[in-house]
Amino acid sequence: MKRFHLNLKVSDLEKSRAYYANLFGEQPAVVKPDYIKWMLDDPYINFSIEPVSDATGGETGIAHVGLQAESPEELQSVYERVQNAAGPRFEEGATTCCYASSEKNWTQDPDGLIWEAFYTDGQVTHYGKLPDLGGGQSDAACCLN
Repeated sequence: MKRFHLNLKVSDLEKSRAYYANLFGEQPAVVKPDYIKWMLDDPYINFSIEPVSDATGGETGIAHVGLQAESPEELQSVYERVQNAAGPRFEEGATTCCYASSEKNWTQDPDGLIWEAFYTDGQVTHYGKLPDLGGGQSDAACCLN
């Protein structure tokens, strides 16, 4: 079963951490100085927050949404649907992002909302690298905005 993913940019990471821990009724699964993530089963969501930065325009709100596959095979079916949606695509492939080792690609809906399709196969000790999205569209935190 695919898990919905929502990544938010927030103005105060610690205030938001406390707020969402209370809202969800549980503590986050990953806590880093620049990234916090909950892996919730009810609702079934990978919910993450990061601080805004000048590099991302300094705006709070939705950074991107996505679908997290539970296996490489499931990810292939998500990739097929991304292709069928016929939006612009960025096929990143194997990468390290958000303290995780993942396989991912990206698309954009007709209104400009960024969607990430990914499978995570392990955790790492560093945030990760910036993707080369072409056209100067990169986010200092590795994910599209």
